[in-house]
Amino acid sequence: MKGAVEERAVELGEYIIENNATVRAAAKKFHISKSTVHKDVSDRLKAVNPQLYSRVRCVLDVNKAQRHIRGGIATREKYRHQSEDGEEPREDS
Repeated sequence: MKGAVEERAVELGEYIIENNATVRAAAKKFHISKSTVHKDVSDRLKAVNPQLYSRVRCVLDVNKAQRHIRGGIATREKYRHQSEDGEEPREDS
């Protein structure tokens, strides 16, 4: 079992680098939780393959720096679609 977890960490790392993927996208692709992806690429991958870990870390740092921008775009699109449908934007309390 130990080998399978380490292999998964390497596969996740390679997927993230090749696709410039977020933790969420990798979790969805591999059908595992975001917590598991994060644990694999931050702890396990560092011990198994430090070179791959540093490359993955660079991709994840860029994703983290851009996440507030992605969130703003998603919110704008949400309200744009609501106004096109004639719905009133609702306020959450």
